[in-house]
Amino acid sequence: MSGQEKANQRVLCAMSGGVDSSVTAALLKDAGYQVVGAMMRFWPDDKRVDTFDTCCSPDAAYEARRVAEQVGVPFYLLDYREQFQRHIVGPFLSEYAQGRTPNPCVNCNTKVKFDELVKKAKMLGCKYVATGHYVKRVENERGEVEFWRGDDPRKDQTYFLWGTPREALPYILFPVGEMEKPRVREIAAEKGLLTARKPESQNICFVPGKVQDFVAEHIPQSQGFIREISTGEVVGEHLGTQFYTLGQKKGLGLYRSHRVRHVVHLDPAANTVWVGDYEDCLWTGLKAEGANYLLDLAELPREVEVQVRYRTKPVQATVLHADEHGFELKFAEPQFAVAPGQSAVLYAGPRLLGGGLIADHARELPEIQG
Repeated sequence: MSGQEKANQRVLCAMSGGVDSSVTAALLKDAGYQVVGAMMRFWPDDKRVDTFDTCCSPDAAYEARRVAEQVGVPFYLLDYREQFQRHIVGPFLSEYAQGRTPNPCVNCNTKVKFDELVKKAKMLGCKYVATGHYVKRVENERGEVEFWRGDDPRKDQTYFLWGTPREALPYILFPVGEMEKPRVREIAAEKGLLTARKPESQNICFVPGKVQDFVAEHIPQSQGFIREISTGEVVGEHLGTQFYTLGQKKGLGLYRSHRVRHVVHLDPAANTVWVGDYEDCLWTGLKAEGANYLLDLAELPREVEVQVRYRTKPVQATVLHADEHGFELKFAEPQFAVAPGQSAVLYAGPRLLGGGLIADHARELPEIQG
């Protein structure tokens, strides 16, 4: 695209008050685009202490506005509090109540940033939405836009973007996707941006402290039994299935504490936590629901790579079945503690193909006596 063409293109740049989105705005402006900076307000009026502090906070909004002034672009604070509660916080608690482990960042990107924000961009006369995600935007030989892993393997964020509506792909830009994080900070320093040394956000923005404490405030405790998966024997007690995750071995408080046990299955309906050996936590495959594909379903390879957690390496898998609702995979090697509610994200090399939410693992449970 020529400089003149870019000058005629308006871009809505999502600014969080962090260094990545700050540099994104600056690079777009340097490239000749008409840039409009915007931040999505998620925090409520009664914002609790230690929530929305590093990103998406009143302080972050102030810093984002100042960066916009430094770059020389207009800035708007957009109110998305209601959508955030409906799409992110509510489902987060609902998933825990059902014995699942949600990933709110995936929902935020899918339901808010790359759905609601793309719609807002069109309303403001912007052709593109740009973010500071470490994702590469690649046009294939047919002129179609694909998402590829960012060039910095430590920062790649494609895992969180599998739910992006396919029709939105051509209208999303990732200016820092082909950079490594140190270079992004160098650019910020060279331009004198006030966010150049700002630390990164690590925690769930709306959760103060530990997730377990937040869940305990919103989901009533309900005492039940911990049972051995091989026999059905009661080996402990719990205060709620929502306080456990698959694979967990610490803090179980079992009667026979010398035996190493892992959480194997959560059954909120029966108010039971099932534990077993390490081998009982191995999954040979998975089923996913709520699928979204970034290519025609007929083009989905039979052999793919799948990533079942953000911080784990992808593994080889065979697609046994796939339709518009979900898919079923068989792993090349068994995987430990694949958690329902997390995302199963599909790749072909560096290319993001789509993904889905991991469904509960169907297993045969021992009959409970009495």
